[in-house]
Amino acid sequence: MRPAQLLIVLEQEFLSTHQGHHTPVMLWGPPGVGKSQIVAQVVTKYHAPVIDIRLSQMEPSDLRGIPFRTEGYVEWAVPAMLPNEEKHGKTGILFLDEITSAPPSVSAAAYQLILDRRLGEYQVPEGWAIIAAGNRQGDRGVTYTMPAPLANRFSHFEVSVHLDDWVAWAYKNQIDERVIAFLRFRPELLFDFDLAHNPVAFPTPRSWEFAHRSLQKFGQHPQLLMDTLQACVGKAAGIELSAFIDNLAHMPDLDAIMHGESVPIPNEIDLQYAIAAALIGRAIRAKVRQDAHIAYGHILKFAEQLPHREMGVMLVSDMHRAIGADLFAVPEFTQWAQTIADVMLFD
Repeated sequence: MRPAQLLIVLEQEFLSTHQGHHTPVMLWGPPGVGKSQIVAQVVTKYHAPVIDIRLSQMEPSDLRGIPFRTEGYVEWAVPAMLPNEEKHGKTGILFLDEITSAPPSVSAAAYQLILDRRLGEYQVPEGWAIIAAGNRQGDRGVTYTMPAPLANRFSHFEVSVHLDDWVAWAYKNQIDERVIAFLRFRPELLFDFDLAHNPVAFPTPRSWEFAHRSLQKFGQHPQLLMDTLQACVGKAAGIELSAFIDNLAHMPDLDAIMHGESVPIPNEIDLQYAIAAALIGRAIRAKVRQDAHIAYGHILKFAEQLPHREMGVMLVSDMHRAIGADLFAVPEFTQWAQTIADVMLFD
């Protein structure tokens, strides 16, 4: 399931806890596809806490607690990391990460916590959702087969990689527009993991964020940039991104486009992707200005002039995801829409 859809699923699971409809969720997927990022988006949106427990690093006693004797009986000290209303709040997400990397003895200790929302005398607060995540056995991670009793305690979703969803997230999180443009140009490199070669560094949504960081740190050190990009996304992808960035010196004047001036459109497709990504970044930054609609109008006029209408559709679609319905109120939007009336828009 694509990340945007899973985000809605997890939001509903989080909101349904008080109505008694919550079902623990298991997210499956290879490393770096954004499983934990989806959970983070939910708690950020609702200003709720998340308790991230890495089960691969746990012992059974870490969950069950430590026994102690009182008045001739044995009781259990509840681990401080588990959700507590007084300490953590009435609502939140208990995130059991790396659950497929946990030894069977640890996953067995989690059975009661996941299904019955309790461990001995401990009770998970009503407003807390339980979400787990892990790698599949074919992902070359350290994994154990999930026992059937544990698997039957979850609803299961597999996280897929979807470029549109990643691009929307990237603009929202101010990822370098050059990285976004490159992946629009080379979408197959968003996730490229070759099981046969088992590389150390390879392209994933997570590692492209690392590449963004490298551009911020080493952009002024060209002698280091290619090596640092390769360290993040692998040799082949790092070389391609570096060459793509070098070619951006031939970009037209973006300020002229934003002022409504006519500029020659380069024939190179990679440069057209780069222009589109840069203009969307300009649109996002213009959103806080009173004359934002003027900036949007100039971008729409440029989109109308692109030789490939599909490129204009991509530009305007990404722009809509980034700035929202304000785009529809711009007079130039109607004119642009008429020019691409025979091109289907899929969201």
